[in-house]
Amino acid sequence: MNENMKEKKKKGVLRENLEAIIFALVLALIIRAFVVQAYKIPSGSMLDTLLIGDHILVNKFIYGVRMPFTNKTIIPVSKPDRGDIVVFKAPVDPPKDFIKRVIGLPGDKIEIRNKKLYINDKRFSNEPYAKYEDPKIYKGFLNPRDNFGPITVPDNSYFMMGDNRDNSTDSRFLGCIEYERLRGQAFILYWSWENDGFGVRWKRIGKILR
Repeated sequence: MNENMKEKKKKGVLRENLEAIIFALVLALIIRAFVVQAYKIPSGSMLDTLLIGDHILVNKFIYGVRMPFTNKTIIPVSKPDRGDIVVFKAPVDPPKDFIKRVIGLPGDKIEIRNKKLYINDKRFSNEPYAKYEDPKIYKGFLNPRDNFGPITVPDNSYFMMGDNRDNSTDSRFLGCIEYERLRGQAFILYWSWENDGFGVRWKRIGKILR
């Protein structure tokens, strides 16, 4: 084999490898943009369902195919159900991704009286995930944490709450969250570190989120 043929073969192998890398990168970007994205839990607002240091996967396709950067829905698929754990772009400055649980659906009347949740004037007690640690009860005019509403959830919007009810910045403070702000539904916990970052919580890996 002469030098020219060797050089052509070498260039051919390099080109094939480069094309494979580019294809893999494009595929990864498409999956991240439209199908599944990984998130790390940075705070305790969803204790004890999600712990600081948990790593989760979020199904971005479940609420429809979105236009990149604008988040406008191109192909609607489904709408959130009560109880879904959802990642959304919070209306704060600068915008941040929050993770909370869907509590109120469009048209629902939401009220909180002394930490007790009412939906459409009925006590909603089916919340095994809800966590309360602070015995204090704040009046609504001082702090909406424990006494809130009543409000009616607007069309195409959702009332979100963290499972750690005494320590969560959610719709009690942010208002209802529009459908267009939703990023996807959390469905599995694939990795988890202890708070110090050195211990692995092996028993949590693979946990299906509910």
